[in-house]
Amino acid sequence: MSQVIHFSKAGFEQAVESGTPVLVDFWATWCGPCRMIAPAIEKLAEAFDGKAIVGKVDVDQEDELAMQFGVMSIPCVVLLQDGRETGRLVGAQPYSAYESLLRQALG
Repeated sequence: MSQVIHFSKAGFEQAVESGTPVLVDFWATWCGPCRMIAPAIEKLAEAFDGKAIVGKVDVDQEDELAMQFGVMSIPCVVLLQDGRETGRLVGAQPYSAYESLLRQALG
């Protein structure tokens, strides 16, 4: 059972340059829609264990990362491949939308 990784600036670059697709949920503790999608993000970490990295960035604690990716609204889920953004979903979405984003990345 894979866990969602809570990214900080320190380990973020190493993870996204790993060659593995990385799904990043930009969120905040005070954000209701962010809390609403949290179970879907956790389920994705389990479903794609060993195939993709699923993580979260708290925009209040890691504002530099949020600015780097131009996050203006949360939740904002960004898909990265080889360090490059290849997909983005803003606002609360159903599990299937996030799953589809990851499946496309995996071919």
